[in-house]
Amino acid sequence: MFPIYVVNNFGQFNHLIHRALRDLDIDVALIPNTTPPEEILECSRGIILGGGPAIERSGNCSKYLELGLPVLGICLGLHIIATTFGGRVQTGQSGGYGPIEVEISEHDDILAGYPEKIHVWASHADEVVQIPDGFTRLARSEICNNEAIAFPQKHIYGLQWHPEVSHTFEGRRVFENFNRITLENKM
Repeated sequence: MFPIYVVNNFGQFNHLIHRALRDLDIDVALIPNTTPPEEILECSRGIILGGGPAIERSGNCSKYLELGLPVLGICLGLHIIATTFGGRVQTGQSGGYGPIEVEISEHDDILAGYPEKIHVWASHADEVVQIPDGFTRLARSEICNNEAIAFPQKHIYGLQWHPEVSHTFEGRRVFENFNRITLENKM
């Protein structure tokens, strides 16, 4: 079985994403964002776009969204998804990392099993202010209307928060859900 690829966008938590999946016994590999898209298509069953300091340093990430594989974007990964599909990202008013309560409005595939409200750890230095056409808002908070979005028909999901850190309520569940989505997509 092919692994899930975690795309390293130079963020401080990309290795934690890799480790979280490995700790769940999910086959995973951490790759640079300069990896050719055809290599990902030939050797992966899903992609996690990790966080990072700047969308300008996101390498081939927007091309990965054209491969037809399930994608989960975390923080900067969400911003890459939104801008690639015509959404808009701008500087957030709340700034850096910290705790936030998120209200889940759609318990779709990626947020299956979560309660209505969860406490997470997120950065709001930048945030999605306009979701792309065809996408659905899954969650919001007092400071950000688009904490999570999805294009379920294409199995593309994005989170503003970091499920890989211990401060996030049951973050492993996001990875378990994404793993299930990638396995079902291969059938």
